[in-house]
Amino acid sequence: MELFDIIALAVIQGITEFLPVSSSGHLALWPLLTGSADQGVTMDVAVHLGTLIAVCIFFRREVGQVLRGLLRMLRGDFLNAESYLVMLLIIATIPAIVVGLALKLGDVMPLLRTIEVIGWATLIGGLVLGWADTRPGPRLDAGHWTIRDAIWMGLAQAVALIPGTSRSGITMTMARALGFDRTAAARLALLMAIPVILAAGTLETAGVIKDGNFTLGSELILGVLLSCIAALATLKIMLSMFASTWTMLPFVIYRLILGSVLLWIAYS
Repeated sequence: MELFDIIALAVIQGITEFLPVSSSGHLALWPLLTGSADQGVTMDVAVHLGTLIAVCIFFRREVGQVLRGLLRMLRGDFLNAESYLVMLLIIATIPAIVVGLALKLGDVMPLLRTIEVIGWATLIGGLVLGWADTRPGPRLDAGHWTIRDAIWMGLAQAVALIPGTSRSGITMTMARALGFDRTAAARLALLMAIPVILAAGTLETAGVIKDGNFTLGSELILGVLLSCIAALATLKIMLSMFASTWTMLPFVIYRLILGSVLLWIAYS
């Protein structure tokens, strides 16, 4: 793979994984729009690993709580805040795992990596995000996350398996619709990313190893490193934006423009 493609893919993944604009859609678009060879599953796994490392570093306090909660649950202690957080994350992760396995076993994912699908998902997702962000109602913090919220956000996260939808975008959209403020919506969506990226990465890695295509070379290491750095910078900037007076409007506008351009390309 060309060095420029590696750098571009790693930076694209690092920036778009946690912004509500769809990392999978942008990764799929790179070879479609540039004419470069498809990066393949191995590089996708590498750049996703980089963003997983980044979110674990950024949310190290919450990751520590989750690990302590897992240990307490293994000892039979379920009546504490840390175990409750683990339970909510499990509930929120199950729909994406079930749907993801079904799509993989049915070999459906390649059919969804088209400009038409990505364009429509990007456009519709932007409209729904804009609606949810301006919807009147209570604005809760992350401490009010409940089982009901986890179920709805988990179902939304499963929809994000359609390229262009955006995992973070659809979960933030659902969180906003459920009444969470922007910072809480972002933090919950990002925290939900950890088990999903881990599960998806494990599944894809198993497939790569089974096919005998796994090689830990300098290209993959560079992809992991660059995507991690880009993701850390993006996380810091995004949460700072939502902590101030920023709204989702810039992301909505970007999605509407990108979706329209992609549909024009697809149907022209």
